Amino acid sequence: MQQRHDEGGGTEAQAKDACLRLLTDRARSRYELETSLAKKGFTAEIANAVLDRLEKAKLVDDESFAQQWVQSRHTYSGRGKRALSMELRNKGVSNELAVHALDLIDAEDERQRAAELVRKRFRTLQLPDPSGPDARAERDKVVRKLVGMLARRGYSQGMAFAVVKEELDRAGADTEDFDSTDTM
Repeated sequence: MQQRHDEGGGTEAQAKDACLRLLTDRARSRYELETSLAKKGFTAEIANAVLDRLEKAKLVDDESFAQQWVQSRHTYSGRGKRALSMELRNKGVSNELAVHALDLIDAEDERQRAAELVRKRFRTLQLPDPSGPDARAERDKVVRKLVGMLARRGYSQGMAFAVVKEELDRAGADTEDFDSTDTM
């Protein structure tokens, strides 16, 4: 690799080393690496030359990165498609590649993951006594907490309410008067 050195930053070899260090932690998008190199003072010319070489060597691949990111964040962090889409956009992944990666998660996978999250959170919440005086208000408070948790993770409101109602039914809570618009 050529050892060009411009006024700001460093050589291509130094830029390559910086990228390789970042790539040892996890896969990264080209945009993330460009941003990191710019923060370290490398010129755009050097950064582009290094990143082009890393792409040719298949060490930087936004399509593969997007697919890995979506799979990992959905499986281990419980992120919904909306949150994942925003994360990919923030990482500089093109809309086309993001849509392709998000297609790997179908609606049923997303719904199952949301249900797992609700069941896990359910363990720490106390369902109100259905015969208590404030049973509905207390149940609605639990619903708001659960729906809010799913919304923060990027699940749609409709799916969140449906999953929460399903899990409340499964837990034996009274949901006959359940109306998603009353609880928010």
